[in-house]
Amino acid sequence: MSDRPRLKLTGVVLDSTDARELAGFYRRLLGWAAVEDEPEWVVLAAPDGGAGLSFQTDEDYVRPAWPGEPGHQRMMAHLDIAVDDLGAAVAHALAQGAVLAEYQPQDHVRVCLDPAGHPFCLYLPGA
Repeated sequence: MSDRPRLKLTGVVLDSTDARELAGFYRRLLGWAAVEDEPEWVVLAAPDGGAGLSFQTDEDYVRPAWPGEPGHQRMMAHLDIAVDDLGAAVAHALAQGAVLAEYQPQDHVRVCLDPAGHPFCLYLPGA
């Protein structure tokens, strides 16, 4: 028997200067529905019941540099998104407003930047 309390990760929160704008990008990218939608706070639910994504407005948000550069805001987290067709997934992400990062560290992964500059990785599992 463990003394550890029951803990369950329910979501990841991304900051931006406009929560609704960033949530709209991920809604289009992932096809997830919003379960909360306020001007400064939006929650998207994962259809499988897993951890969702939330977005909060932070007027002082600073875009991270990718890859990290001395003297610039560094990425503190990123999302990994498994795909079955890397080329099609990248094309879809770009059509929704992502930007393909100039620096690509792996052949089976494509690093993209969302409209707020957060890096996210589209990757082929098992590659």
